[in-house]
Amino acid sequence: MLDPYLPLVLMFALAGAFALFSVTAAPYIGPRRYNKAKLDAYECGIEPSPQPVVGGGRMPVAYYLTAMLFILFDIEMVFLYPFAVAADKLGLFGLVEIVLFVATLGFAYVYVWRRGGLDWN
Repeated sequence: MLDPYLPLVLMFALAGAFALFSVTAAPYIGPRRYNKAKLDAYECGIEPSPQPVVGGGRMPVAYYLTAMLFILFDIEMVFLYPFAVAADKLGLFGLVEIVLFVATLGFAYVYVWRRGGLDWN
């Protein structure tokens, strides 16, 4: 009864075995050329501060704002793709809905732009 699922179970088992093997074998077969630059934290090209982020120093908000904008417009593409696939079946109703959706995101984009969220100072 579960025979059709056997290839899927085998594929998951193979993927899990490969992941486990990769994680356990990497420290033994990987390169061991460490230097100060490789051991330092990388913060998007900014020299890391000696103070911790939580108590002493502050991270620039622009990083988080850029990440949130990327997620917002990435999700927009996720919602636009099904519309592009089924546009002929949705007809005028689908067109009106997608225009409203894009207009709403357009207003959000203009708002962020005018507030200076896209300026990288």
